[in-house]
Amino acid sequence: MPTAESLLPRPALTSPSLLAATVASLGRSAVDRRDLWRLLTDTYTIDLDALAAVLPPEEPEPVWLAARG
Repeated sequence: MPTAESLLPRPALTSPSLLAATVASLGRSAVDRRDLWRLLTDTYTIDLDALAAVLPPEEPEPVWLAARG
């Protein structure tokens, strides 16, 4: 069951510069990238495509081949 707080309207971040400033501000208190996403989506209504454009790309870990013996 949703909490009463989640039914309140959240401010929308539509400006790319405001979104970037908010990401920088919340990024200082976030533990990792997943925590940053949670903080943003819990606090604001955001365009996920705009947010993905602002965040630096996350490179996948390389998969190393086993050495032949």
